[in-house]
Parts: sequence; structure tokens; C-alpha cells
Amino acid sequence: MAVHTELLINYAQQWRDAGHGAKGAVLDQACASLGLARATLHRKFKSLIMTSKRKRRSDAGTTSLDREEAKIILAVVLEHMRKNAKRIKSFSSAVEECRECGLIKAERVHPVSGEVFLLSTSAIVKALRLYHMHPEQVLRPAPAISMASLHPNHVWQIDASRCIMFFLPTVSGDNGLRIEAEAKAKGLEFAEPSKYYKNKPANQIKQIRASLWRYVVTDHRSGWVYVDYVTRGETSENLIHAFMGAMVRRDGEAMHGVPRMIMLDPGSANTSKPFENLCNALQIRIQVNAVGQPRAKGQVEKGQDLVERGFESMLKTLPVERVQTLEQIRELAARWRRRFNGREVMRRHGMTRDQAWLHIASDELIVAPAADLMAEVANSAPESRTVSDQMTVSFQGHEYDVSHVPAVANGDKLMICRNVMATDSAQAIVIGADGHDEFHVLPEVRRDDFGQVVGAPIIGESYARHADTPAQTAAKEVELLATGAASLEEAAALRKAKKHHFLGGRYDPLVLMSQPVPAHLPRAGTEHAMTHKASQVVLAPLTHIQAAKSLRARIDSWGKKHYEWLVANYPDGVPADDLDAVEAALRAGTAPQIHSITRVA
Repeated sequence: MAVHTELLINYAQQWRDAGHGAKGAVLDQACASLGLARATLHRKFKSLIMTSKRKRRSDAGTTSLDREEAKIILAVVLEHMRKNAKRIKSFSSAVEECRECGLIKAERVHPVSGEVFLLSTSAIVKALRLYHMHPEQVLRPAPAISMASLHPNHVWQIDASRCIMFFLPTVSGDNGLRIEAEAKAKGLEFAEPSKYYKNKPANQIKQIRASLWRYVVTDHRSGWVYVDYVTRGETSENLIHAFMGAMVRRDGEAMHGVPRMIMLDPGSANTSKPFENLCNALQIRIQVNAVGQPRAKGQVEKGQDLVERGFESMLKTLPVERVQTLEQIRELAARWRRRFNGREVMRRHGMTRDQAWLHIASDELIVAPAADLMAEVANSAPESRTVSDQMTVSFQGHEYDVSHVPAVANGDKLMICRNVMATDSAQAIVIGADGHDEFHVLPEVRRDDFGQVVGAPIIGESYARHADTPAQTAAKEVELLATGAASLEEAAALRKAKKHHFLGGRYDPLVLMSQPVPAHLPRAGTEHAMTHKASQVVLAPLTHIQAAKSLRARIDSWGKKHYEWLVANYPDGVPADDLDAVEAALRAGTAPQIHSITRVA
């Protein structure tokens, strides 16, 4: 074996060093010596010989397009863009028009030969992205902020899963109604693989209909695991029940309170209005993960595994009277939660989950309202309200101040909901700079005996705005370039007065229309049937003056004698359908007479 390997390496080195056209001979010799197929040897040679990877281009990540030219191209594209961000001017058209107007060159020079090449449209688009000047970048909302788990109750993750090991069997009557008494008598049942599998669909359907579902909630900071069991599948009602169960205070358990953010899968129940209403009222940010991204909430996925192996593995050996009803299973799950979170040490932080969660500060622990109040607001959807001229909104018989809500103006629409944490306030829901919902508490407007607002803002106070993003800075630069103004205020005034010249008048959108159109050869056609019918129509004769106008264009030496000849030969008018014959007769009749001279001998 060692000799065989040594020969294989020697032949591989010879094959690598062989020149062009000589590698085949090395392969043939190796095939005869080693007794291997040619394809097998070729594959082994390639695995033994290290080949160099393709070197990265030295100019990668650079562009030949000047930044000022990129701004001009972006200005043209944005100027022709609709308010709904639909582009009606393509990049290729914008580049071609700007080149014809002499606004840009968009070219590169070969470093060796000095030859000049025009940049392609794709290269220009890449350059715009490199400069952060692509329309998709400029018109993009402010960048989203990646949320971090800062403290207990900052981020919770929740997930539902069907228990495939167990189910609560039910007995159905003729009308399909469940008989609760018989179901309780039978109790929790283990799904035997030999009985419930794909080749026995009736048993599988029975198991699915009576499935037991588990909801697992985890606190990202401490790793605390909350589990609850429901029936009838993954519904908004079950989701709200499990979520409220995790938020309320429970005897013997550390974790409770309202989280700042909740992460879920994009299921129909998770995105339902009742759950959204509950989170809006509690100022909880909902982050729905992308489809097919379970790793985005990997902690709760691991929590599902911990519950299945740590808790559900014990249920099979329990007597049926201990797991006969859903309430009994929930009580056992609560006992397991208390023991697991209070005694098991989590490897990530080296503490029990209770110890880790108890690091929460008083201002980080928001005590949840009563369960009945949370259930009530879950069925109360936010309502749209119009901002008045006094920057207030009316909601449920009260008036609330919205002047501190960012980017709000009178006449705008705001989504308003109840604030269950304080009875004398409401909440406004707006889209924040990061693309997520933001909740702003709206204080109730109180008026004195004279009808004036108590604590109204002082007239003349300024409002500080957020710093511009790179895309917003580029958009402002493009606006100044397009209008030729020195400031945004001047640009707005010029546009309002319609006195600005776009790009200083150097841009002409009609420049391409002045280019010559390539000549085309006439195509052969077929005469219409009406042509033959028209030939049978007798046209009225032309007057002498009309005929003279037509014939004078044909005869260069037109004179008085030609007109007199027409009058003399066509006293009743000249036939309009036979001008060619009239022209020939006219030429012959007015031609100078040549007289022959006879010599006398």
C-alpha cells in the first residue's frame, strides 16, 4: 500500500510538471502501472496537487465613475420618480441623456493603451451603490437598530409546538361533538409509533384532533423557561392565555412582569389583532421573525427541547389518574418549572435561572395589570384619530396631547389605543426610525376654568431634530445640485416660484430627439382594391391656369408660348388624369422647328 501511494504521488507530480500536450502521456503510463481508470487517476491527481486560487482583482471595490457624475445621474433619476417611489426613468436613458447633454463622461481609460471606454450601465449602477447614491438607498427609511438583551424582561421569546408523544383522547359522537366525560375517563395517552403512523391515517387524524400543545416562553437575558399546555391548536386565544400566564405574578416563581419586546414566528395567531392589541396596550414591541429562520429565536427552540426531554419524558410512567385532565398536566408543568428554574444551573452564566432573573432592577420590572384587564384590551383595537390644529386628539371622550410625538403635524392620522398602565393617559402608535412600532404615552389635556390648557407649551420653544443619515445627506446634496441653490430654504423658494433651471439648464430631456434616425428601405406592398375602382372615375378637367401650375414644375423653360399652346389645343380645359400625355404633346408642339437648306448645284 505504501509503494502504491508513493507511485501515485510521483505520477501526480509528473502530471503537474508536464507541459502542454504531455499530461495525457503521464496519465496513460500511470494507468498501466497502477491499474486504475483514467478518470479515477485524474481525480486523485487533482486532489493531491494544490492549485492556486484565483487572485482578487487589484481594482476590486473601486469605480471609475466620478462622485459628481454619480450625483448628476441620481438627480435625473430622482427628478423623474413618482411620489410612490416608482422610477419612470431608467438608468440607461438617464446616462445616455446626460452624456448627450455633456453633463457626464462616465468613462474609463485603459492604463496601458490609453484607450477610452464608456462605462456600462451596470458598472454605473454598481458605482451608485458604492457611493450610497442608489435610489433604493437614498429613499430607504432610517436604518433599523439591532436590539440587544440588556436586562431580564427586556426580550422574551415565545413559541408553540404540538406534542407528538402525547395527546388527550376524545370520543366523538355522530354529530362530531366531543364527549368530555369519556375524555376525562381515558386520560393522557402515549402515541405509539406502531399505531399512529402514516399508513394508518385514521389513527393519525384522531391523534391530531386531540393533540396537546405546549407554549414555551423564555427570558433571553436569564434563560428562564415558562411552559403551559393548551388544546385546540395554535390560536390567538391560546397565545394570549399563555402570554398572560407568563406575565402575572405566580407563587414560588421568580419571573413575571411585562417584557419590553417579544419575538415570535410569523404564524397567523402570532400576528393576530387581539395579540397585537394586547402588546400595543402594554407597550410591547413585537418582532416577527422571517419565515424559515428558526435560529432567530434559538433560545426558545432549545426551551422546547428542554421541556420535552425534562418534563414530558416523565408523563409516560405516571398513573392515568395523575394526568387525566388538562388542569392536572398544567399543575405538573408548574411544579416542574419551579424546580427547573430554581435549581438547574445554566451553563451560559453559571447561575440558576431564578438567580439570573433576580438581577432585574426595579425600573426594569414592569408589573403586569390584572389578567381580566389585559383580556379586555386584547379585544380593543387601536383607533385612527386626526390631529387637531391644537396638536391634540380625541379618544374615548377625552382629549390627549400629541405635540411631543416625533414628526407629527396637524391633520395627520395617528393610531391611538388605551394605556392600561395609567388610567389618565392614552398611547400613540407610530412607526419609528428603525421600522418598528414606537409607543408614545399621551397625557390627558386638562383645562382650567377659563378653558385654557393647563401646562401648555411655551410659545417660541425650538424642536431638535435627529441627525441626518448618509442617504438623507446625499438626498439634500442632490436637491441643491438640481436647483442650483445654496441652501435648502433657497431651493424650496426657487421651486415654489418655478424660477430654477434643472441642473443649471444643462440638462435637456429632448436631446435624443435631435439625433438623426437611420434611413430605412421602403417595403413592397399590395395595392388596395379601391385603387382599381378609382381609376374608373372621370375627373373634372383642369383650367388653363391650374394646368400651367402643374406643367411649369415639369418644364424648365416654361414661357408664354407654352401657355398659348395649351389654350389653343385645349380650349375646354386640360384633362387632369392624363397630364403626362399633355406634357409630351406640349413639348413637341412648342419645340423649335429645324428647316433644312437645299444646296443648288
